[in-house]
Amino acid sequence: MRSRLATRSARLVLAAAVVTALAATTACGPEDPSETGAAAPSTSTSSSASASASAEGTESGDNGGSEAGKGGTEAPTGDKSGYGQSCGTNDLDFTVTWEAQPISHYLVTAKAKSGITCYLDVNTPSVSFGSAADGVASPVGQGGEDPIKLSGSSVAYAGINVKTTEGEGGKQFEHVIIATSEDDPNPAEVELPDAPTVDKPIVTNWSTKRDEVIPRIV
Repeated sequence: MRSRLATRSARLVLAAAVVTALAATTACGPEDPSETGAAAPSTSTSSSASASASAEGTESGDNGGSEAGKGGTEAPTGDKSGYGQSCGTNDLDFTVTWEAQPISHYLVTAKAKSGITCYLDVNTPSVSFGSAADGVASPVGQGGEDPIKLSGSSVAYAGINVKTTEGEGGKQFEHVIIATSEDDPNPAEVELPDAPTVDKPIVTNWSTKRDEVIPRIV
């Protein structure tokens, strides 16, 4: 009887030991990533957060760099348009008056338009009557300042003698075509105070002094 009880007790102890071992294995298995090969949940979450932060940092850096680049290329403040440029014909206002003394001629006055500051880099204006070649005024080289700054109330003058020939030859014109240079794309057509007869006209250089632009045949 005692032998059976001992055997039964041994069996119960062995069964309890097996159950305990199984419980311990089940409890430890998921917590030990080295045995199962699975990454710990905390590591996965940390990696995702790190990747997200890295992406956000890159996006923020890209946007910041873009904005900084834009700031570096902005135009300086203050409107300096028209300053220091060569005078084009459309930068100027022209008037033509008749001068009887000391030698009769037409006086061209050029003034910069409001808000414009420019320089007459070409010493002699381009002057013509009509479109024919014989209506182009020849320069006589009188006067001349290079360059002349035009701004505000400052002006430049040039003189035109419309007829340098004797006799009745020539054609009458009511307008004169003026440009700051021969290749200016926007010549100005200025009304004359009368309708003179034009034949082999001449023109002086620009000057700030009226007495230097009385055209004479040299």
